[in-house]
Amino acid sequence: MANSDIAVIGLAVMGQNLILNMNDNGFVVTAFNRTVAKVDDFMAHEAKGTKIVGAKSIEEMMASLKLPRRVMLLVKAGKAVDDFIEALLPFTSAGDIIIDGGNSLFSDSIRRTKYLESKGLLFIGTGVSGGEEGARHGPSIMPGGSGAAWPHVKPILQAISAKAGAGDEPCCQWVGGDGAGHYVKMVHNGIEYGDMQLICEAYHLMGTALGMGCDEMSAVFSEWNTGELDSYLIEITASILRFKDADGEPLVEKISDTAGQKGTGKWTGIEALEQGMPVTLIGEAVFSRCLSALKAQRLSAAEVLSGPQGATLEDDRATFVEAIRQALLASKIVSYAQGFMLLQEAARANGWRLNYGEISLMWRGGCIIRSAFLGKIKEAYDADPDLQNLLLAPYFVEAVKRCQTGWRRVVAEGARLGIPTPAFSTALAFYDGFRTARLPANLLQAQRDYFGAHTFERLGAPGVWEHANWTGVTGRVAASTYSA
Repeated sequence: MANSDIAVIGLAVMGQNLILNMNDNGFVVTAFNRTVAKVDDFMAHEAKGTKIVGAKSIEEMMASLKLPRRVMLLVKAGKAVDDFIEALLPFTSAGDIIIDGGNSLFSDSIRRTKYLESKGLLFIGTGVSGGEEGARHGPSIMPGGSGAAWPHVKPILQAISAKAGAGDEPCCQWVGGDGAGHYVKMVHNGIEYGDMQLICEAYHLMGTALGMGCDEMSAVFSEWNTGELDSYLIEITASILRFKDADGEPLVEKISDTAGQKGTGKWTGIEALEQGMPVTLIGEAVFSRCLSALKAQRLSAAEVLSGPQGATLEDDRATFVEAIRQALLASKIVSYAQGFMLLQEAARANGWRLNYGEISLMWRGGCIIRSAFLGKIKEAYDADPDLQNLLLAPYFVEAVKRCQTGWRRVVAEGARLGIPTPAFSTALAFYDGFRTARLPANLLQAQRDYFGAHTFERLGAPGVWEHANWTGVTGRVAASTYSA
């Protein structure tokens, strides 16, 4: 008899914890894994004594589901998702819903939405953020795809999601069509890359420029977590810094300084280039991970390349720590502003109607970048749904104004002392470029026209393109008048 509300395929950490979360919220879930032994093990241990149903085959799993069938995939992004979709098709009927809850590329979700709708089925591509803890107790969920599927999954997804805001609103709302859900998750992960890099640079500056130990830095991060920087990543950084290894020494100092990545930050950087959006901080965060991976080369370079060595600040420590806090807040504002710039451009390019206030609310709880700061973003978009850029919202205008002195000092001292601050520096460079009414791109356009006859616009004559005979012998023909 078909009694299950939803099936979940994939019994790794996220899959198991989401199933248990659904069970806690009163839903009957069928669990399946390609390796059936994992189903048996899950049912004998974590799922013992629950209403969870274990299935030994896809056919058995599909037969256990109420109509319309709802199946959530929590498997590795890419080919595995497509393979499971094909395996499910023979057991589906019109209106059934397939949900991809992995970290899939948004363009794959666009393709899958069209493909399944052509077969009379519905597809949802949803970002799920929060890691193991979030999956178990309430993640941030960002669904998009076939709009007709939303009413059938809304009760389940909103029930299991984190809650935030004055009214305990679910951190799960419908994002938009086809690939919108995974696009929003991609940008979320890109911002996560930026936040983590900024925090690492603050740690590096305190340790190297001020000679602070891990316990001292932990106390600073704990204090910051009570103010404007209140966030999950600041909170766990304080915990990491005070965690001791078996010998009583800070474990973090024994970890290799080479960072990995799973691709979503890289996808954000690539998509920023595709859309022509200057999402510089996320890009720099990705490149910083790439640079960290060049460990052998860095060790060689440290022996031969010159630069400041062992220089520290002699100023009052508290003053520079406050400057670092200001730099962190201002740079974080820039990072989110850039992320929402990318979302706005993607919405225009793909015909999505994104609700930026709702997106910031979805990120308020459950997810890795959850922070009090996101409430200010929601307020900004609630006050002006057509806000061009977060940097122009009154709260953020004032916040950056308060932080500028410390922000500029941190970037300058980092350069003077030879301590790399790529994220702090690129955030400040973007801010200064954004607030500059006239940039030197006029010379760049002249250069392009000089060597390639690419034409230029004169001031006061937008849309009128001309080519100058810069040398007297280059002729009148512009590159725009022919195809090469």
